[in-house]
Amino acid sequence: MLSKLYRRTETRWGLFAVCLGCPAVAFAQTATTTTTSPVYAQDSEDITVIGTSPLPGSSIDRNRLPARTSVLTQNSLSSEGTPDLLHALDTQLAGVSLNYASGSPYQPTVMMNGFEASPLQGVAQGVAVYMDGIRFNQAFGDTVNWDLIPDMAISRVAVEGSNPVFGLNALGGALNINMKNGFNTRAGGEADMSGGSFGKIQAEGEYAGRRGNTAFYVAAREVHEDGWRDLQSSDIQSLYADLGWKDERTEIHGNLDLANSVLNGPGTSPIQLLRADPKAQFTAPNLMANKFIQFGLNGRHEFSQHLSIQGQAFYSYFQQRVLNGNAANDTPCDDSENAGLLCSDDDTPSRTVGGGTIPDFLNGGMYSEMDQQTTNTNSYGASLQETFTHNIFGFKNHEVAGVSYNGAQTMFSATSLIGGLTPYTRVYYGPGVVIDEPGDNVPVRVSVSDTYVGAFVADTIDITPRLSLTGSARYNFAEINLHDQNGGDLSGNHAYGRVNPAAGLSYRLTDWANIYGGYSEANRAPTPAELSCAGPENSCSLANFFVGDPDLKQVVARTYEAGLRGRFLLNKKHNSLSYDLGLFRTDADNDIVFINSETLNRAYFANIGGTRRQGAKVHLSLQLSRWSAYLNYTYTKATYRSSFTEDAGSTPAADADGDVTVRRGNRLPGIPSSKLTGGVDMRITSIWTAGFDFDLQSGQYLYGDEANLNSKLPGFFVLNFHTAVQVLPHLQVFGSIANLTNRRYYTYGTFSPTSSVYLAQAPNATNPRSYSPSAPIGGFGGIRVTF
Repeated sequence: MLSKLYRRTETRWGLFAVCLGCPAVAFAQTATTTTTSPVYAQDSEDITVIGTSPLPGSSIDRNRLPARTSVLTQNSLSSEGTPDLLHALDTQLAGVSLNYASGSPYQPTVMMNGFEASPLQGVAQGVAVYMDGIRFNQAFGDTVNWDLIPDMAISRVAVEGSNPVFGLNALGGALNINMKNGFNTRAGGEADMSGGSFGKIQAEGEYAGRRGNTAFYVAAREVHEDGWRDLQSSDIQSLYADLGWKDERTEIHGNLDLANSVLNGPGTSPIQLLRADPKAQFTAPNLMANKFIQFGLNGRHEFSQHLSIQGQAFYSYFQQRVLNGNAANDTPCDDSENAGLLCSDDDTPSRTVGGGTIPDFLNGGMYSEMDQQTTNTNSYGASLQETFTHNIFGFKNHEVAGVSYNGAQTMFSATSLIGGLTPYTRVYYGPGVVIDEPGDNVPVRVSVSDTYVGAFVADTIDITPRLSLTGSARYNFAEINLHDQNGGDLSGNHAYGRVNPAAGLSYRLTDWANIYGGYSEANRAPTPAELSCAGPENSCSLANFFVGDPDLKQVVARTYEAGLRGRFLLNKKHNSLSYDLGLFRTDADNDIVFINSETLNRAYFANIGGTRRQGAKVHLSLQLSRWSAYLNYTYTKATYRSSFTEDAGSTPAADADGDVTVRRGNRLPGIPSSKLTGGVDMRITSIWTAGFDFDLQSGQYLYGDEANLNSKLPGFFVLNFHTAVQVLPHLQVFGSIANLTNRRYYTYGTFSPTSSVYLAQAPNATNPRSYSPSAPIGGFGGIRVTF
């Protein structure tokens, strides 16, 4: 009772600190950026130029391209006070949504056009992410760890549709992140200190300087958050530095990215448990600890006004440690013959290393399983491209061509331990016994060698002053070799190759209307994680306990896209109305999904045939001298185009064999059919700004309900407020309130084995529906100093 009272008091004081005379403590954009209302995605002159490849230094007018493009600037990332890439992606862009399966605010799955970019294994990744031309998807599972990206050091983010130039995994598109350096950032420094509800404290700062042809930039961040749920916490440290040199024709940069994070996300909890205690976690621990270091070198040289080359090389080291507490597959044996022992699901005695049986060491008490894994990856690569702008037979022409190489060496290890379970908080405790059950759950140690090679070309030619034709193609080759270090059957060699073409037209009807349409193909090779867990007899947990190496086919996606975009100038003061209306359809062949296994908490990857993601996107943005507003709407219909059967797992409505059949036309889980976001910012006085943004999202089928036999996750509406005051030329105070109406809502849902774990807070719980709850109302505030 006292702890609950303390938390409620803490939250109220956090809100009081932000809202007390909001004009006195509230403030928006930095003095170094703007004192007017912020510029949202697609609304500044800067965003008429985008990258046509992963490497920085190549750009083209977006109105000449036959695809939808968006750009998030530094201002749009900082709309809530401190830079926040994830919030900007979620609220300011059509076609993007987030879910928080892990329960950590820094580990979401980002959904783009129905495809996912997630830090979690077990997610079929379909979005490519680049940071200054370096591929950011991790080699082992193509995962994207958003907590490792230093938000303050981001200069701009180009959000591209499906484009073969961006290589493997760009099925649903790509995020191309450009970082700050001493040449593209104002000389001087900035320091922010902020905090608020849920024990959040954040400090970050940046400094840039230039002397002659040399410039440097450095940014650092420290974040701590206690969280609002049981056993939830976040600790993140990062450092980004860049040293550059340039003259009239040449520019070279060396940069360093260091990051460390320890994230405790409580994950999903059964809904009956959440009704009894909204903060409760199901089983624990659920910890992910990341360490990341990356050295990059990039440069460009202009041979002439029209011809240049760009190149980069990098090395990175990534270490990830995962601890995942689960319901136990091994419990006291029921038959008298094995009395006093633990048995697995099929009533055979459980085994440990060496083949020995495992005694019922808790004498019938509650058991838990700890799945733990470690991933160590050394990645390296280089790429080179040329950009040539010239006339061909009198037609303006822009050409980009290049090659890339990426390699990685990964050592992955995993074990499962059987141990005890605390009765009220359901936390695993040891010392545990290592489980070694061939065909089900064995200790794993495997080395993986990856090689990815690409060659690409893109060309845009102006057939008339208003009509542009773009064609591009890329050849992708992937080789993945696995070597089982424990003498098991994980070893295997896999190779994939494909040429992906694209073509389209863009026609500028008027100065304020541009129509475009195009077709593109993209592919992704199965990841080492998927190849090692690719059959009913070779299932694994989300912590990747691999026991076999069946082959998988590569996924090939074909995308059609068309739209109308433009910008109206409302008066001579550059007030404007921008719009972008688009349609898209992507058909994926041999799509890979994570299918339930008969073994509790286990699943496997498989090619299930075709899937389709299609829909419409609308973006409107109004920019006036004293205020600005935007509105985004996305409709997505994501369906299976092939039928397959899987084990029902914890899902209700199974057939007599315990299976469910997914049929052609069933919706893919986790993808909301409709999403509406919007925001407004107003410059109330010359120093005070304030604004709101909202997210209205429809329901979605739960993960695990691919057959659509159960009700959807409820839709939700969430409203946020932010404000800022420029107290002095170099001092700003800012504040925000998240979830202003204190709505209880959920962004992710699945099914949990409720009957396998005793829930002290809800002892009669039988409903397996399990949700990841979002945070209640929270207040945050801070100060910013520039110098």
